[in-house]
Amino acid sequence: MKQGMALEVMLSGESVLLTGPAGAGKTFVLNQFIRMAKGEGKHVSVTATTGLAATHLGGTTIHSWSGIGVSDELQPNFIEYMAKGRREIIEKTDVLIIDEISMLHDFRLDMIDEVCRIVRKKDEPFGGIQLIMSGDFFQLPPINRGDSRAGGFVVNSNVWQELDPAVCYLEEQFRQDDQELLDILNALRAGELNRGHAERLLARVGVEPDGDGVITELHTVNVDVDKLNDARLDLLEGDELFYTQSSNGSKNYIESLQRSVLSPAVLRVKKGALVMAVKNSLERKYVNGSIGTIIDFEAVTEYPIVEFRSGKVVTMSPDTWELRDGEKKRASITQIPLRLAWAITVHKSQGMTLDAAKIDLRKAFVEGMGYVALSRVKNLHSLYLIGINQMALRVSEDAQTIDVLLRDKAARDKKRFAYLDEVANHHKIEVPKKIAKASGWADKIAKMRLVHPNAYRPWVVNQDVLLKEKFQNGATVKELSKLLGRHEGSIVMRLQKHFGEDVIQ
Repeated sequence: MKQGMALEVMLSGESVLLTGPAGAGKTFVLNQFIRMAKGEGKHVSVTATTGLAATHLGGTTIHSWSGIGVSDELQPNFIEYMAKGRREIIEKTDVLIIDEISMLHDFRLDMIDEVCRIVRKKDEPFGGIQLIMSGDFFQLPPINRGDSRAGGFVVNSNVWQELDPAVCYLEEQFRQDDQELLDILNALRAGELNRGHAERLLARVGVEPDGDGVITELHTVNVDVDKLNDARLDLLEGDELFYTQSSNGSKNYIESLQRSVLSPAVLRVKKGALVMAVKNSLERKYVNGSIGTIIDFEAVTEYPIVEFRSGKVVTMSPDTWELRDGEKKRASITQIPLRLAWAITVHKSQGMTLDAAKIDLRKAFVEGMGYVALSRVKNLHSLYLIGINQMALRVSEDAQTIDVLLRDKAARDKKRFAYLDEVANHHKIEVPKKIAKASGWADKIAKMRLVHPNAYRPWVVNQDVLLKEKFQNGATVKELSKLLGRHEGSIVMRLQKHFGEDVIQ
Protein backbone atom coordinates (compact mmCIF):
# COMPACT_ATOMS: atom_id res chain seq x y z
CA MET A 1 0.00 0.00 0.00
CA LYS A 2 1.21 3.51 -0.78
CA GLN A 3 1.59 6.13 1.93
CA GLY A 4 -1.23 8.32 0.62
CA MET A 5 -3.79 5.52 0.74
CA ALA A 6 -2.66 4.44 4.21
CA LEU A 7 -3.22 8.00 5.41
CA GLU A 8 -6.74 8.01 3.97
CA VAL A 9 -7.60 4.72 5.69
CA MET A 10 -6.52 6.16 9.03
CA LEU A 11 -8.40 9.40 8.42
CA SER A 12 -11.56 7.39 7.64
CA GLY A 13 -11.78 6.44 11.32
CA GLU A 14 -10.64 2.81 11.04
CA SER A 15 -8.37 1.26 13.64
CA VAL A 16 -5.16 0.41 11.83
CA LEU A 17 -1.83 -1.39 12.05
CA LEU A 18 0.65 0.69 10.04
CA THR A 19 3.57 -1.59 9.21
CA GLY A 20 6.27 -2.29 6.66
CA PRO A 21 10.05 -2.63 6.46
CA ALA A 22 12.62 -0.17 7.76
CA GLY A 23 12.76 2.92 5.56
CA ALA A 24 9.17 2.67 4.30
CA GLY A 25 8.16 5.93 6.04
CA LYS A 26 5.93 4.69 8.87
CA THR A 27 6.86 7.51 11.25
CA PHE A 28 6.45 10.10 8.51
CA VAL A 29 2.90 8.96 7.71
CA LEU A 30 2.12 8.77 11.41
CA ASN A 31 3.20 12.38 11.91
CA GLN A 32 1.09 13.46 8.94
CA PHE A 33 -1.94 11.69 10.40
CA ILE A 34 -1.44 13.15 13.88
CA ARG A 35 -1.23 16.68 12.48
CA MET A 36 -4.32 16.29 10.30
CA ALA A 37 -6.44 14.50 12.91
CA LYS A 38 -5.68 17.26 15.41
CA GLY A 39 -6.54 19.79 12.71
CA GLU A 40 -10.00 18.20 12.50
CA GLY A 41 -10.45 18.85 16.22
CA LYS A 42 -9.88 15.30 17.40
CA HIS A 43 -8.24 14.58 20.75
CA VAL A 44 -5.19 12.53 19.78
CA SER A 45 -3.16 10.74 22.46
CA VAL A 46 0.33 10.06 21.11
CA THR A 47 2.20 7.22 22.80
CA ALA A 48 4.94 4.68 22.12
CA THR A 49 6.29 1.60 23.82
CA THR A 50 9.61 3.30 24.61
CA GLY A 51 10.36 6.76 25.87
CA LEU A 52 12.77 7.33 22.98
CA ALA A 53 10.13 6.62 20.32
CA ALA A 54 7.56 8.68 22.25
CA THR A 55 9.92 11.66 22.31
CA HIS A 56 10.32 11.54 18.51
CA LEU A 57 6.52 11.96 18.24
CA GLY A 58 6.13 14.43 21.11
CA GLY A 59 4.14 12.02 23.29
CA THR A 60 4.46 9.74 26.29
CA THR A 61 4.81 6.00 26.86
CA ILE A 62 1.69 3.86 26.53
CA HIS A 63 2.43 2.43 29.99
CA SER A 64 2.21 5.91 31.51
CA TRP A 65 -0.81 7.01 29.43
CA SER A 66 -2.89 3.99 30.43
CA GLY A 67 -1.69 3.98 34.03
CA ILE A 68 -0.56 0.34 33.89
CA GLY A 69 3.10 1.21 34.42
CA VAL A 70 5.24 -1.93 34.61
CA SER A 71 2.48 -4.09 36.14
CA ASP A 72 1.85 -7.52 34.65
CA GLU A 73 -1.87 -7.51 35.48
CA LEU A 74 -4.57 -5.13 36.67
CA GLN A 75 -5.38 -5.20 40.35
CA PRO A 76 -9.11 -5.49 41.28
CA ASN A 77 -9.19 -1.92 42.63
CA PHE A 78 -6.98 -0.46 39.90
CA ILE A 79 -9.48 2.13 38.66
CA GLU A 80 -10.29 3.37 42.18
CA TYR A 81 -6.71 4.55 42.59
CA MET A 82 -6.39 6.04 39.12
CA ALA A 83 -5.86 9.82 39.21
CA LYS A 84 -8.78 11.94 38.02
CA GLY A 85 -6.57 13.62 35.41
CA ARG A 86 -5.58 10.24 33.96
CA ARG A 87 -9.25 9.19 33.67
CA GLU A 88 -10.15 12.48 31.99
CA ILE A 89 -7.42 12.04 29.38
CA ILE A 90 -8.64 8.53 28.52
CA GLU A 91 -12.27 9.68 28.44
CA LYS A 92 -11.50 12.55 26.06
CA THR A 93 -9.30 10.59 23.66
CA ASP A 94 -10.68 10.08 20.16
CA VAL A 95 -7.53 8.55 18.68
CA LEU A 96 -4.82 6.57 20.46
CA ILE A 97 -1.43 6.21 18.74
CA ILE A 98 0.95 3.43 19.84
CA ASP A 99 4.30 3.56 18.03
CA GLU A 100 6.92 0.77 18.06
CA ILE A 101 4.09 -1.70 18.66
CA SER A 102 6.43 -4.67 18.12
CA MET A 103 7.88 -4.11 21.61
CA LEU A 104 4.52 -4.27 23.44
CA HIS A 105 3.53 -7.60 25.04
CA ASP A 106 0.22 -9.15 24.01
CA PHE A 107 -1.10 -9.26 27.58
CA ARG A 108 -0.33 -5.55 28.03
CA LEU A 109 -2.43 -4.61 25.00
CA ASP A 110 -5.27 -6.53 26.66
CA MET A 111 -4.63 -4.60 29.89
CA ILE A 112 -4.78 -1.26 28.04
CA ASP A 113 -8.02 -2.36 26.38
CA GLU A 114 -9.54 -3.26 29.75
CA VAL A 115 -8.56 0.10 31.24
CA CYS A 116 -10.16 1.97 28.34
CA ARG A 117 -13.39 -0.05 28.51
CA ILE A 118 -13.77 0.52 32.25
CA VAL A 119 -12.90 4.23 32.21
CA ARG A 120 -15.04 5.02 29.16
CA LYS A 121 -17.89 2.69 30.26
CA LYS A 122 -18.15 1.15 26.77
CA ASP A 123 -17.82 -2.59 26.25
CA GLU A 124 -16.10 -2.42 22.87
CA PRO A 125 -12.39 -2.51 21.94
CA PHE A 126 -10.56 0.31 23.71
CA GLY A 127 -13.85 1.80 24.78
CA GLY A 128 -14.55 3.01 21.24
CA ILE A 129 -11.22 4.82 20.75
CA GLN A 130 -9.75 4.66 17.25
CA LEU A 131 -6.45 2.79 17.66
CA ILE A 132 -3.48 3.42 15.36
CA MET A 133 -0.55 1.05 15.92
CA SER A 134 2.72 1.48 14.07
CA GLY A 135 5.78 -0.72 13.92
CA ASP A 136 7.64 -3.58 12.30
CA PHE A 137 7.67 -6.99 13.98
CA PHE A 138 11.07 -7.77 12.45
CA GLN A 139 12.67 -5.07 14.57
CA LEU A 140 13.06 -5.12 18.35
CA PRO A 141 10.65 -7.64 20.00
CA PRO A 142 8.97 -7.55 23.44
CA ILE A 143 11.54 -8.44 26.07
CA ASN A 144 10.74 -11.25 28.51
CA ARG A 145 12.63 -11.17 31.79
CA GLY A 146 12.87 -14.02 34.25
CA ASP A 147 11.18 -12.16 37.10
CA SER A 148 8.10 -10.98 35.15
CA ARG A 149 5.21 -12.35 33.13
CA ALA A 150 6.20 -13.68 29.71
CA GLY A 151 4.32 -12.66 26.60
CA GLY A 152 4.52 -12.44 22.82
CA PHE A 153 3.66 -10.05 20.01
CA VAL A 154 0.39 -8.08 20.25
CA VAL A 155 -1.22 -10.07 17.43
CA ASN A 156 -1.65 -12.86 19.99
CA SER A 157 -3.74 -10.69 22.31
CA ASN A 158 -7.45 -11.29 22.83
CA VAL A 159 -8.43 -7.75 21.85
CA TRP A 160 -6.53 -8.00 18.55
CA GLN A 161 -9.00 -10.62 17.34
CA GLU A 162 -11.99 -8.55 18.42
CA LEU A 163 -10.64 -5.26 17.05
CA ASP A 164 -9.54 -6.81 13.74
CA PRO A 165 -7.56 -3.71 12.70
CA ALA A 166 -7.06 -2.84 9.06
CA VAL A 167 -3.50 -3.57 7.96
CA CYS A 168 -1.71 -0.85 5.99
CA TYR A 169 1.51 -2.51 4.81
CA LEU A 170 3.84 0.12 3.33
CA GLU A 171 6.12 -1.35 0.69
CA GLU A 172 7.68 1.67 -1.05
CA GLN A 173 11.32 2.18 -0.09
CA PHE A 174 12.55 5.68 0.79
CA ARG A 175 15.90 4.84 2.41
CA GLN A 176 17.91 2.28 0.46
CA ASP A 177 19.07 3.17 -3.07
CA ASP A 178 20.92 -0.10 -3.62
CA GLN A 179 19.23 -3.28 -4.80
CA GLU A 180 22.08 -5.40 -3.43
CA LEU A 181 21.51 -4.23 0.16
CA LEU A 182 17.73 -4.40 -0.30
CA ASP A 183 18.04 -8.04 -1.39
CA ILE A 184 20.00 -8.84 1.79
CA LEU A 185 17.51 -7.04 4.04
CA ASN A 186 14.52 -8.70 2.34
CA ALA A 187 16.21 -12.09 2.63
CA LEU A 188 16.78 -11.45 6.35
CA ARG A 189 13.07 -10.70 6.80
CA ALA A 190 12.02 -13.79 4.90
CA GLY A 191 14.50 -16.09 6.65
CA GLU A 192 16.06 -16.84 3.25
CA LEU A 193 19.57 -15.49 3.79
CA ASN A 194 21.80 -17.63 1.60
CA ARG A 195 25.52 -18.09 1.25
CA GLY A 196 25.75 -15.37 -1.40
CA HIS A 197 24.07 -12.84 0.89
CA ALA A 198 26.35 -13.78 3.79
CA GLU A 199 29.45 -13.53 1.62
CA ARG A 200 28.50 -10.04 0.44
CA LEU A 201 28.12 -8.96 4.07
CA LEU A 202 31.35 -10.63 5.17
CA ALA A 203 33.13 -8.89 2.31
CA ARG A 204 32.45 -5.62 4.13
CA VAL A 205 34.21 -6.78 7.32
CA GLY A 206 37.44 -4.90 7.82
CA VAL A 207 36.87 -2.55 4.87
CA GLU A 208 37.83 1.01 5.73
CA PRO A 209 36.32 4.13 4.14
CA ASP A 210 38.40 6.01 1.60
CA GLY A 211 39.87 9.37 2.50
CA ASP A 212 40.07 11.07 5.87
CA GLY A 213 36.34 11.25 6.53
CA VAL A 214 35.20 10.01 9.95
CA ILE A 215 31.93 8.09 10.08
CA THR A 216 29.63 7.02 12.89
CA GLU A 217 30.02 3.62 14.51
CA LEU A 218 27.06 1.56 15.70
CA HIS A 219 27.63 -0.67 18.73
CA THR A 220 25.26 -2.98 20.56
CA VAL A 221 26.05 -1.89 24.14
CA ASN A 222 26.23 1.54 25.81
CA VAL A 223 29.60 1.03 27.51
CA ASP A 224 31.37 0.67 24.15
CA VAL A 225 29.67 3.79 22.79
CA ASP A 226 30.53 6.03 25.75
CA LYS A 227 34.12 4.80 25.87
CA LEU A 228 34.73 5.51 22.18
CA ASN A 229 33.09 8.97 22.17
CA ASP A 230 35.02 10.13 25.24
CA ALA A 231 38.32 8.84 23.87
CA ARG A 232 37.87 10.50 20.48
CA LEU A 233 36.91 13.85 22.02
CA ASP A 234 39.95 13.76 24.31
CA LEU A 235 42.23 13.41 21.30
CA LEU A 236 41.12 16.78 19.91
CA GLU A 237 43.13 19.86 20.77
CA GLY A 238 41.51 23.10 21.92
CA ASP A 239 39.18 24.18 24.68
CA GLU A 240 36.13 22.20 25.76
CA LEU A 241 32.75 23.89 25.85
CA PHE A 242 29.89 22.67 28.00
CA TYR A 243 26.14 23.19 27.41
CA THR A 244 23.84 22.38 30.31
CA GLN A 245 20.18 21.65 29.68
CA SER A 246 17.29 23.48 31.36
CA SER A 247 14.07 21.73 32.34
CA ASN A 248 10.49 22.35 33.44
CA GLY A 249 7.99 20.12 35.20
CA SER A 250 7.80 17.65 38.07
CA LYS A 251 10.97 15.73 38.91
CA ASN A 252 9.56 12.31 38.01
CA TYR A 253 8.34 13.54 34.60
CA ILE A 254 11.67 15.25 33.88
CA GLU A 255 13.53 12.05 34.75
CA SER A 256 11.25 10.08 32.45
CA LEU A 257 11.79 12.55 29.61
CA GLN A 258 15.56 12.64 30.22
CA ARG A 259 15.83 8.92 29.47
CA SER A 260 14.38 9.61 26.04
CA VAL A 261 16.31 12.71 25.00
CA LEU A 262 19.36 11.71 22.98
CA SER A 263 21.18 14.96 23.69
CA PRO A 264 23.00 14.60 27.03
CA ALA A 265 22.15 16.70 30.09
CA VAL A 266 25.64 18.20 29.82
CA LEU A 267 26.92 18.31 26.25
CA ARG A 268 30.74 18.37 26.10
CA VAL A 269 32.26 19.38 22.75
CA LYS A 270 35.32 20.85 21.06
CA LYS A 271 36.04 22.36 17.68
CA GLY A 272 36.45 19.44 15.28
CA ALA A 273 34.07 17.13 17.16
CA LEU A 274 31.94 14.77 15.10
CA VAL A 275 28.31 15.36 16.10
CA MET A 276 24.84 14.19 15.21
CA ALA A 277 21.61 16.18 15.16
CA VAL A 278 19.08 14.42 17.40
CA LYS A 279 15.96 16.36 16.39
CA ASN A 280 14.39 17.44 13.13
CA SER A 281 14.88 21.11 12.22
CA LEU A 282 11.61 22.93 11.65
CA GLU A 283 13.39 24.87 8.89
CA ARG A 284 14.64 21.56 7.39
CA LYS A 285 18.28 22.51 7.79
CA TYR A 286 18.99 19.07 9.28
CA VAL A 287 17.10 15.98 10.37
CA ASN A 288 17.35 13.53 13.24
CA GLY A 289 20.51 11.57 12.38
CA SER A 290 22.29 14.23 10.29
CA ILE A 291 26.06 14.02 10.80
CA GLY A 292 28.41 16.97 10.81
CA THR A 293 31.53 18.54 12.31
CA ILE A 294 31.77 21.50 14.67
CA ILE A 295 33.81 24.07 12.71
CA ASP A 296 33.52 27.03 15.09
CA PHE A 297 31.46 28.71 17.81
CA GLU A 298 29.27 31.79 17.40
CA ALA A 299 30.97 34.86 18.88
CA VAL A 300 28.26 36.13 21.23
CA THR A 301 26.28 33.04 22.22
CA GLU A 302 29.08 30.48 21.81
CA TYR A 303 26.56 28.15 20.17
CA PRO A 304 28.32 25.50 18.05
CA ILE A 305 28.48 26.04 14.29
CA VAL A 306 28.14 22.71 12.49
CA GLU A 307 28.98 21.90 8.91
CA PHE A 308 26.70 19.01 7.99
CA ARG A 309 27.58 16.50 5.31
CA SER A 310 24.78 17.93 3.21
CA GLY A 311 26.99 21.02 2.85
CA LYS A 312 24.78 23.20 5.04
CA VAL A 313 26.42 25.24 7.78
CA VAL A 314 24.11 25.75 10.76
CA THR A 315 24.45 27.55 14.08
CA MET A 316 22.90 25.08 16.50
CA SER A 317 20.70 26.93 18.98
CA PRO A 318 18.83 25.23 21.84
CA ASP A 319 15.68 23.25 21.04
CA THR A 320 12.99 21.82 23.30
CA TRP A 321 11.67 18.29 23.89
CA GLU A 322 8.29 17.87 25.57
CA LEU A 323 6.62 15.05 27.46
CA ARG A 324 2.93 15.28 26.64
CA ASP A 325 0.10 13.33 28.20
CA GLY A 326 -2.90 13.71 25.92
CA GLU A 327 -3.23 17.48 25.56
CA LYS A 328 -1.28 18.22 28.75
CA LYS A 329 2.42 19.09 28.84
CA ARG A 330 4.03 17.31 31.79
CA ALA A 331 7.67 18.28 31.33
CA SER A 332 10.11 19.91 28.93
CA ILE A 333 13.87 19.86 28.41
CA THR A 334 15.79 22.49 26.45
CA GLN A 335 19.27 21.71 25.13
CA ILE A 336 21.46 22.02 22.03
CA PRO A 337 20.07 19.18 19.84
CA LEU A 338 23.41 17.44 19.35
CA ARG A 339 25.32 14.45 20.67
CA LEU A 340 28.79 13.15 19.95
CA ALA A 341 28.59 10.92 16.91
CA TRP A 342 31.70 8.82 16.70
CA ALA A 343 29.48 6.08 18.11
CA ILE A 344 25.82 5.39 19.03
CA THR A 345 23.96 2.25 20.06
CA VAL A 346 21.95 0.21 17.57
CA HIS A 347 18.88 0.74 19.76
CA LYS A 348 19.19 4.55 19.61
CA SER A 349 19.76 4.46 15.87
CA GLN A 350 16.26 3.12 15.28
CA GLY A 351 14.37 5.43 12.90
CA MET A 352 17.56 7.13 11.68
CA THR A 353 18.99 7.21 8.17
CA LEU A 354 22.79 7.33 8.08
CA ASP A 355 24.84 8.26 5.01
CA ALA A 356 27.47 5.73 6.12
CA ALA A 357 28.25 3.71 9.24
CA LYS A 358 30.82 1.39 10.78
CA ILE A 359 28.85 -1.35 12.52
CA ASP A 360 30.05 -3.74 15.20
CA LEU A 361 27.66 -6.66 15.55
CA ARG A 362 30.01 -9.04 17.34
CA LYS A 363 27.98 -8.62 20.54
CA ALA A 364 24.47 -8.70 19.01
CA PHE A 365 22.30 -10.33 21.66
CA VAL A 366 18.72 -10.31 20.39
CA GLU A 367 16.92 -11.28 17.18
CA GLY A 368 16.30 -8.33 14.89
CA MET A 369 19.28 -6.29 16.15
CA GLY A 370 21.32 -6.98 13.02
CA TYR A 371 18.39 -6.07 10.78
CA VAL A 372 17.91 -2.75 12.58
CA ALA A 373 21.61 -1.88 12.28
CA LEU A 374 22.09 -2.92 8.66
CA SER A 375 18.96 -1.09 7.53
CA ARG A 376 20.23 2.29 8.78
CA VAL A 377 22.46 2.87 5.74
CA LYS A 378 21.45 3.60 2.16
CA ASN A 379 23.64 1.11 0.33
CA LEU A 380 26.15 -1.69 0.80
CA HIS A 381 29.08 0.52 -0.15
CA SER A 382 28.37 2.87 2.77
CA LEU A 383 28.37 -0.08 5.21
CA TYR A 384 31.63 -0.90 6.99
CA LEU A 385 31.46 -3.96 9.25
CA ILE A 386 33.80 -4.25 12.22
CA GLY A 387 32.48 -7.74 12.89
CA ILE A 388 29.29 -9.79 13.00
CA ASN A 389 27.99 -12.84 14.90
CA GLN A 390 25.32 -15.44 14.17
CA MET A 391 22.67 -13.70 16.30
CA ALA A 392 22.94 -10.61 14.11
CA LEU A 393 21.70 -12.66 11.14
CA ARG A 394 18.58 -13.88 12.92
CA VAL A 395 15.07 -12.54 12.96
CA SER A 396 12.15 -13.88 14.96
CA GLU A 397 10.44 -16.93 13.47
CA ASP A 398 7.23 -15.62 15.02
CA ALA A 399 7.73 -12.35 13.12
CA GLN A 400 8.09 -14.27 9.86
CA THR A 401 4.86 -16.19 10.48
CA ILE A 402 3.06 -12.98 11.46
CA ASP A 403 4.38 -11.22 8.35
CA VAL A 404 2.77 -13.77 6.04
CA LEU A 405 -0.59 -13.28 7.77
CA LEU A 406 -0.26 -9.48 7.76
CA ARG A 407 0.56 -9.36 4.05
CA ASP A 408 -2.48 -11.51 3.28
CA LYS A 409 -4.73 -9.31 5.43
CA ALA A 410 -3.19 -6.16 3.91
CA ALA A 411 -4.01 -7.38 0.39
CA ARG A 412 -7.66 -7.93 1.37
CA ASP A 413 -7.85 -4.56 3.11
CA LYS A 414 -6.37 -2.83 0.09
CA LYS A 415 -9.31 -4.12 -1.95
CA ARG A 416 -11.77 -3.07 0.77
CA PHE A 417 -10.45 0.48 0.70
CA ALA A 418 -10.02 0.72 -3.07
CA TYR A 419 -12.64 3.49 -3.17
CA LEU A 420 -10.23 5.69 -1.21
CA ASP A 421 -7.76 5.72 -4.11
CA GLU A 422 -9.58 8.65 -5.69
CA VAL A 423 -9.42 10.63 -2.45
CA ALA A 424 -5.75 9.76 -2.00
CA ASN A 425 -4.98 11.01 -5.51
CA HIS A 426 -6.59 14.36 -4.72
CA HIS A 427 -5.10 14.59 -1.27
CA LYS A 428 -1.37 14.16 -1.66
CA ILE A 429 1.04 14.17 1.23
CA GLU A 430 4.61 15.37 1.14
CA VAL A 431 7.12 12.56 1.30
CA PRO A 432 10.75 12.53 0.24
CA LYS A 433 11.18 12.26 -3.54
CA LYS A 434 8.00 10.38 -4.40
CA ILE A 435 4.80 12.06 -3.22
CA ALA A 436 3.90 15.73 -3.57
CA LYS A 437 2.94 18.30 -0.97
CA ALA A 438 -0.25 18.03 1.09
CA SER A 439 -2.98 20.54 0.40
CA GLY A 440 -6.69 21.16 0.49
CA TRP A 441 -7.87 18.31 2.71
CA ALA A 442 -10.40 20.43 4.55
CA ASP A 443 -11.73 21.76 1.23
CA LYS A 444 -11.93 18.23 -0.16
CA ILE A 445 -13.93 17.02 2.84
CA ALA A 446 -16.23 20.04 2.64
CA LYS A 447 -17.00 19.30 -1.02
CA MET A 448 -17.58 15.61 -0.32
CA ARG A 449 -20.03 16.49 2.46
CA LEU A 450 -22.15 18.52 0.06
CA VAL A 451 -23.08 15.14 -1.46
CA HIS A 452 -22.44 12.84 1.51
CA PRO A 453 -23.03 14.84 4.74
CA ASN A 454 -21.53 12.14 7.00
CA ALA A 455 -18.41 11.46 4.92
CA TYR A 456 -15.44 10.70 7.20
CA ARG A 457 -17.51 11.10 10.35
CA PRO A 458 -17.30 8.29 12.94
CA TRP A 459 -20.11 5.72 12.86
CA VAL A 460 -22.37 5.92 15.88
CA VAL A 461 -24.54 3.18 17.35
CA ASN A 462 -27.92 4.33 15.98
CA GLN A 463 -26.47 4.58 12.45
CA ASP A 464 -25.15 1.03 12.65
CA VAL A 465 -28.52 -0.23 13.91
CA LEU A 466 -30.32 1.56 11.06
CA LEU A 467 -27.80 0.29 8.48
CA LYS A 468 -28.22 -3.35 9.51
CA GLU A 469 -31.99 -3.12 9.84
CA LYS A 470 -32.53 -1.51 6.42
CA PHE A 471 -30.06 -3.81 4.68
CA GLN A 472 -31.70 -6.93 6.12
CA ASN A 473 -35.05 -5.58 4.90
CA GLY A 474 -33.76 -5.30 1.33
CA ALA A 475 -32.41 -1.75 0.99
CA THR A 476 -29.76 -1.35 -1.74
CA VAL A 477 -26.31 0.13 -1.22
CA LYS A 478 -27.37 3.20 -3.20
CA GLU A 479 -30.44 3.67 -0.99
CA LEU A 480 -28.38 3.22 2.17
CA SER A 481 -25.82 5.73 0.89
CA LYS A 482 -28.51 8.35 0.44
CA LEU A 483 -30.23 7.52 3.75
CA LEU A 484 -27.05 7.64 5.83
CA GLY A 485 -25.25 10.41 3.95
CA ARG A 486 -22.16 8.33 3.19
CA HIS A 487 -20.19 7.27 0.12
CA GLU A 488 -21.34 3.93 -1.36
CA GLY A 489 -17.85 2.51 -0.80
CA SER A 490 -18.12 3.36 2.89
CA ILE A 491 -21.50 1.61 3.07
CA VAL A 492 -20.07 -1.52 1.44
CA MET A 493 -17.09 -1.55 3.81
CA ARG A 494 -19.35 -1.19 6.85
CA LEU A 495 -21.65 -3.98 5.69
CA GLN A 496 -18.63 -6.22 5.17
CA LYS A 497 -17.50 -5.44 8.70
CA HIS A 498 -20.88 -6.54 10.10
CA PHE A 499 -21.83 -9.38 7.75
CA GLY A 500 -18.59 -10.60 6.18
CA GLU A 501 -16.74 -9.88 2.96
CA ASP A 502 -19.12 -11.93 0.79
CA VAL A 503 -22.20 -9.94 1.80
CA ILE A 504 -22.01 -7.80 -1.38
CA GLN A 505 -21.70 -9.74 -4.62
